[in-house]
Amino acid sequence: MERRVVITGLGAVTPIGNDVPTFWENAVAGKNGIGPITKFDTTNSKVNIAAEVKDFNPLLYMEKPQVRKTDLFTQYALAAADQAMQDSGIAGKVDPERLGVYVGSGVGGMDTFVEEVTKLLNKGPKGVSPFFITKMITNIASGNIAIKHNAQGPSMCVVTACATSANAVGEAFRAIKHGYADAMIAGGAEATINEMAIAGFANCMALCTTNDPENASMPFDKRRSGFVMGEGSAVLILEEYEHAVQRGAKIYAEVCGYGNTNDAHHVTAPHPEAVGPANAVKQAMREAGIPEGAALYINAHGTSTPLNDKTETLAFKKALGEERARQTPISSTKSMTGHMLGATGALEAIVCTLALQNGVVPPTIHYQEADPECDLDYVPNTARKVELEYALSTNLGFGGHNACLAFKKYNG
Repeated sequence: MERRVVITGLGAVTPIGNDVPTFWENAVAGKNGIGPITKFDTTNSKVNIAAEVKDFNPLLYMEKPQVRKTDLFTQYALAAADQAMQDSGIAGKVDPERLGVYVGSGVGGMDTFVEEVTKLLNKGPKGVSPFFITKMITNIASGNIAIKHNAQGPSMCVVTACATSANAVGEAFRAIKHGYADAMIAGGAEATINEMAIAGFANCMALCTTNDPENASMPFDKRRSGFVMGEGSAVLILEEYEHAVQRGAKIYAEVCGYGNTNDAHHVTAPHPEAVGPANAVKQAMREAGIPEGAALYINAHGTSTPLNDKTETLAFKKALGEERARQTPISSTKSMTGHMLGATGALEAIVCTLALQNGVVPPTIHYQEADPECDLDYVPNTARKVELEYALSTNLGFGGHNACLAFKKYNG
């Protein structure tokens, strides 16, 4: 028997707030989290701005020895997971063998990789840290979270580039729906604002190279020229509905659909006909049973790259039909947070969850000049009050990965 899945806990570390209440307040207010890079000297870099996490203190979530033994992406993940677990109140109220962890990362411990390669070049093999591997490997955030919260159930690390944490949440939804777990810690984390990652993304022509934070991440705007690197983590606690009700849990929203496709077209460019993302949206809507005329919001991937934004626009028209697509409010929080890579899908799932709960859609900031190829309602610059019944979140990743999550308002 298929089971209902609800969201009972939220946690986030982001460029516009290091907890969910602060993040949400700033997202609704349209706060810009983009600014000059402070993590390295950008003198020789094509890119000088990013959306950095500010004032993060890992000691709020772990002891000093663990800080030394973990990469920043894992620290972000542990922080967001702690917040989500505390928010849910599920600790000690679920069988450890029925609690799982699906927390992914698109890149993993790149800070550590850069540091240790530098040591290798300067000092030879003996200079490389014994903790290099266990700090760098991409699954280690998921592993550390499982250890801390005694989660002995289904556990894996999804890696699908920018679709990573959307896929993680979707696969966690399926694990509960089909009976493999009663609760899942699901999300993603990323920390790639370093010289190597910025150079790599810049040299493959993915990043915006302007020095003006107010004219950098401009999803769906005709002037858009590339994405802005972000960082952080987002984690949700997904729980089987009856399990949540029986323990008196606070329920934010219901996860009710998931689509997962691949363009099978190109390693970086989306398919020009948008077949893959359109099919992912259709799959999620079909599983969710979203009826015609239901009040719907879409949090788009909206990276501010020329190809992504027009492809998503086409995908929404193909999946919803042009008339319904035009009536649907669509926004991109990447205009504020930059692109958090493997963490972005889970953060945008949180946005959908809170939009449903609060009846408010965050804006797409920096939107000034309309693009004929992006002609839908992108909620420009100012949040909008909308009573919603359903929300969708879409994410597209290098390698052709497409993910769509569907959420339903919880009415008790």
